[in-house]
Amino acid sequence: MFRLKSSFSVTGGQREAIDAIAGKFQEGIKRQVLLGVTGSGKTFVMANLIEKLGLPAMILSPNKTLAAQLYQEFKGFFPENRVGYFISYYDYYQPEAYIPQKNQYIAKEVSINPELERLRIDAARNILESRHTIIVASVSAIYSIGSPDDFFKQRITYSLRSTIQRDDLVREFVNLGYQRSDGLIDSGTFRVRGDMVEIWPTSEENPIRFVLDIDRMVGIEVFDPITAAVFRSLETVSVFPISYFYHKKERVLHIVKDIKEELNHRCEYFIDNGKPEYAERLRERTLFDMEMLEQYGHCPGIENYSRYLSGRAPGEAPYTLLDFMGKEYLLVMDESHISVPQLGAMYKGDRSRKEKLVDYGFRLPSALDNRPLNFAEFNDRVNRLLYVSATPAEYEIDNSGRHVTELLVRPTGLLDPVIDVRRVLSPVDDMLVEIRKEVDAGNRVLVTTLTKKMAEKLTHFLAGAGINCTYLHSEIKSLDRIKIIKKLRTGDVDVLVGINLLREGLDLPEVSLVVVLDADREGFLRSDRSLIQIFGRAARNLYGRVVLYIHHMTDSLTRAIGESERRRSLQEDYNRKLGIIPQSIAKKVKDFYDDDYWIQKSEEALDVEYKDKQSLQKQIDSLAKAMKMKADNLDFKGAAVLRDQIKGLKNLMLELF
Repeated sequence: MFRLKSSFSVTGGQREAIDAIAGKFQEGIKRQVLLGVTGSGKTFVMANLIEKLGLPAMILSPNKTLAAQLYQEFKGFFPENRVGYFISYYDYYQPEAYIPQKNQYIAKEVSINPELERLRIDAARNILESRHTIIVASVSAIYSIGSPDDFFKQRITYSLRSTIQRDDLVREFVNLGYQRSDGLIDSGTFRVRGDMVEIWPTSEENPIRFVLDIDRMVGIEVFDPITAAVFRSLETVSVFPISYFYHKKERVLHIVKDIKEELNHRCEYFIDNGKPEYAERLRERTLFDMEMLEQYGHCPGIENYSRYLSGRAPGEAPYTLLDFMGKEYLLVMDESHISVPQLGAMYKGDRSRKEKLVDYGFRLPSALDNRPLNFAEFNDRVNRLLYVSATPAEYEIDNSGRHVTELLVRPTGLLDPVIDVRRVLSPVDDMLVEIRKEVDAGNRVLVTTLTKKMAEKLTHFLAGAGINCTYLHSEIKSLDRIKIIKKLRTGDVDVLVGINLLREGLDLPEVSLVVVLDADREGFLRSDRSLIQIFGRAARNLYGRVVLYIHHMTDSLTRAIGESERRRSLQEDYNRKLGIIPQSIAKKVKDFYDDDYWIQKSEEALDVEYKDKQSLQKQIDSLAKAMKMKADNLDFKGAAVLRDQIKGLKNLMLELF
């Protein structure tokens, strides 16, 4: 059962919304909208709805920053249930591409974050093991991954006192894709130490130790990889394949014949159309991949052959995280006015890039089937769907059959912020005066600009004026964004400058002032919906206000200000009726895991300043040699410390060079 735990009590308006939405789902209505203002408790309503319906749930978020916040909140609401986190695991991603106009081929280049990869695999495992699971995901949930049947059926379950010999246990781990290590154990590896076999499954936060007595399992322990201290003992445990993309070598070898057959047909096509150079290029690249598959069972870009690996027909939709959810589940699209257009755009952008690779002989046509779902396929895979937004678009309202439940009052009594429209010759100087007022009062400020360059320049200007500030935009790594948001909330940073990431859903009760520069620049970033979302960042503070700097009024500004004033009036009437005195939201500041894990990781001191890439690489190589020596001498604790330092230096290299 889902068991929601919270210090909050459900208010009258929230109860009406929960009952109305649950009732309509139970009546067979498949699409609904929850229109809730900022601070009305939309996330709390979502949590109560999940508990009431008793269905597994996926919360789809439009960006990684908001996804991290939702993951924190749902882990807090459901401490006894499984809550997964599934976002893109790339710190850096440059997809394979070809630009015909420049005759330029761009090879795929990625930097995978191993912790995010573990959380993704853990989320997939959780939903397969327990239907009482909630997964917070980004749009990466509609991208191709392995078959849930393959992933689940390949798992091996071990129980205490079961009969198994050590060599058989090792063989099973190898068959799941894990590699043996004689030194330091890391995620995706196992090691043998006498009658103990230790493995670190990619879906687990810590490794597992199996203790054998000849041919019987006498102990299953979760332990600390550094100190080897036992955290807890288990009666039973399942070890899943190293990845949901993992396939046994027998299947990989079986598909090589089919791929070569497609290759021959495609090469004939190029030759018949007078493009022998394309045929030669495609043959050389594909045969190299096939040789790698035959020798090692894997090759770079193996996902381009996913249609064969998963046994799908040409054009058939790929397996995605939605397939792991089963047929009966609840999908919540948070900030749906952003999420819906994102989903629609993913397929078209991916298709356009891959078609050029296929047309010019870099990939086989079957590579087109390694793709995200198109919008129609996505809708076909969703049974119950709840759009959640303070500003739902016409599509969501129409698609739900206008089944809209409104949540327009806040339990705290907080009003929509006061809107101050200003026409001044020097907006930045005027803004600086307002910022200093708020900082002196111990409050925090958000400033929104239109471009990344402007955000960075403005941050430097404010810093030069003595303001403790930083910026936040899409080039900041996912986990670093979490760190920045926490610093703003704790007061280590007073002002945060951003563009699009400072709008939807961010829960920042310490922010009393939101400044909008170029508020009259009509477009996506200054539409009425975008402006209302920006206003909402100041709606969690008793003294919240918004300053808009403009040259002239626009239709978007008129609509946004009018809607904000309407909602403010509704809240004032509600407060008078119930005798509510508005009060700011008090919310605990917490990290990704509700501890200092990520902060410690991202703030590990690096005492040396590296002037070039060579000196940094030399230090990494030196630490790698020292780590291997410690591992060879069985000093695994010391080796693990050096391993983490190496990871920090590699991340630094990505940032600096």
